[in-house]
Amino acid sequence: MVALDALRGIAVAGIALMNVYIFALPPAAYFNPAVAGSDGPLDWMVWAVSFVFVEDKFRSLFAMLFGAGVAILMERARARGAAHPVREHVARMVVLFAIGAAHAILLANNDVLRLYAMAGLVLPVFLALNGRWLFIAGAMLMAMHVVGGSLLAFLWLTAEPGSTLALLPAQTFGADPLALDYARVIGTEDFGARVARRTMGFFAALQTQVPGIPSTLAMMLVGAGLWRAGLLRGVWERSRCFALAGRMALVALPPLAAMMVLDVQAGFAGAMVGPVALFWSLPFDLLLAVGYAALVMGLFAARDGALRRRLAAAGRLSLTNYLLSSLTFALIFYGWGLGWFGMLTRWQAFAVALVPITLMLIWSPLWLARLRQGPFEWLWRSVARGRLGPILR
Repeated sequence: MVALDALRGIAVAGIALMNVYIFALPPAAYFNPAVAGSDGPLDWMVWAVSFVFVEDKFRSLFAMLFGAGVAILMERARARGAAHPVREHVARMVVLFAIGAAHAILLANNDVLRLYAMAGLVLPVFLALNGRWLFIAGAMLMAMHVVGGSLLAFLWLTAEPGSTLALLPAQTFGADPLALDYARVIGTEDFGARVARRTMGFFAALQTQVPGIPSTLAMMLVGAGLWRAGLLRGVWERSRCFALAGRMALVALPPLAAMMVLDVQAGFAGAMVGPVALFWSLPFDLLLAVGYAALVMGLFAARDGALRRRLAAAGRLSLTNYLLSSLTFALIFYGWGLGWFGMLTRWQAFAVALVPITLMLIWSPLWLARLRQGPFEWLWRSVARGRLGPILR
């Protein structure tokens, strides 16, 4: 399914456009341009464009494709008469969690693979639903996430100044001086110190991902629903794909632009930036991701070309490319690499994200010309099956 693989390649490339900030700047800068790295008009322009068109859109798209992928594998397992398709799925999720745990400790603590594995464990329960109910269940889960997040946001916004509830969003999403000083220290630590710190804090970091399970599962259900509906199968006419893309843009873009203005008017206070980024924008991020999926399928489903083939190769190696993007960023920004942490502005860091994107578009077709799958795809499938699978063509 070349068009679907190309869409996955776009998703993994788009994730790199935001993940670069985790490596290049203090963690709060991922959400808040007032924290660090924004020194001129170009930096603020990059933030505005990223907030509306990039931030969490490609992560949502990646989760949608994950859900579609699980639906495909479950359908194929039942078609071949597999005795225990759910057991096979659980094994894949356990191994994926282990890969994500290693990724979080060694390279990127914002790893999404652990979150996908946790949400993915319950995904087969929902796949018994028909296409319409997959969308309804996804909407209900997303609403649960937004309502719960809004209650937390109310506590943050009304907290007594100086209290723990007031300090938490300021330290996590704002320009708290102590948090920024700590970020600068850990941004220059050596490899051994980083591994030791992240190993000790692994479960504390994991707990912060648990609240994201409902929204992530919602994204997966939407992806599975779009597979069942035929969009991700590539059977829709181009006009229908483009019409859906247009509708999603009309629904999602005005609220996203309004929330960007809300951040600005609040002076980028952490108590506002956090809820906007984590709760209120997420449904519209997902809708725009659906629009991106429809647009790409409309462009690529029936038309071959060099770009489609190159993106499809990157998509077939999406797990490997996701991990190698983190390795590339680590080698550039971490203290045990070039040590560029905190040295670049926001637009410069955004430009650096083109490095792993370019590399994945170059190396992926070359790799697949000689081998069946990527090294981490092979590892994931082999360990989950309990036997080594073929990798050579």
